[in-house]
Amino acid sequence: MRSFFYLQRSDRRTILAILAVIVAAVGLTIYLGGGGNTATAIGGDTTAVADGKRNLDRKGGQAYGYYDTGEKQAELFPFDPNTADSTQLLRLGLAPWQVRSIYRYRAKGGIYRQPRDFARLYGLTAGQYRRLEPYIRISDDYRPAAEAYPTEPHPAYVRDTLKYPLKLKPGQHVSLNTADTALLKRVPGIGSGFARAIVRYRERLGGFYSAEQLREIDNFPPSALPYFTADASRCRRLDVNHLTLNQLRRHPYIGFYRAKTITDHRRLHGPLRGLDDLRLYRDFPPEAIERLSHYLKF
Repeated sequence: MRSFFYLQRSDRRTILAILAVIVAAVGLTIYLGGGGNTATAIGGDTTAVADGKRNLDRKGGQAYGYYDTGEKQAELFPFDPNTADSTQLLRLGLAPWQVRSIYRYRAKGGIYRQPRDFARLYGLTAGQYRRLEPYIRISDDYRPAAEAYPTEPHPAYVRDTLKYPLKLKPGQHVSLNTADTALLKRVPGIGSGFARAIVRYRERLGGFYSAEQLREIDNFPPSALPYFTADASRCRRLDVNHLTLNQLRRHPYIGFYRAKTITDHRRLHGPLRGLDDLRLYRDFPPEAIERLSHYLKF
């Protein structure tokens, strides 16, 4: 104890301050740790306890803490679950966590197409749905487009109702640049696979100028060629002086190297004036020039 008085004044003050804090902490612990005070605090502030329970947020199969412990009178009025905002949904008597579930469903692209779709809302009881069902109004904008705009048969052709389409007879023809897959399958030797292959290749080319181009499709049956006709005037032409290299290379008759030759010529010599400018390059032999003459414009 005597050594305490040999310490510097600042050190003695520090030690006394620490002791004072320790004594205050022990006294406060003893004061708050009493059983009677705890019971009084709990019994006297039941509102705070109730608020704490309501703020609990439980997940999984248990209910969230946002349920109101008191009876809440729901207000019923017509609403569209695809467009109703949170204020309207809460007025209908839905819990906040249910409103958030609706918002998440709509944010992911979910659509309520008919009233019974709303019954799948998590936590919605059968009684709640029976009360809300008469007030659910689904806008026509959210109906399936197939219902709003039913498909009409092609005016020029009647779809076959038989399991296997009726095949064309010798002497009958199909236009390659206008026929759909249903009509293409009427050609002897052409099934669904070749019909889809013809349409895909037609889109890549921009149209057929000759039925002989069908030979470029793998394993295409030559016996089917006499049934096709091609109108060269329907071919889609590419503006070689304005398209980029990537746009040009997509055409089956051009590819990367010919597209690069075209863009290099434009960069070094200016716009192409005609097919004769391409004949000067090794990448454009006479047969390539002949094929491209139906698809290029200058």
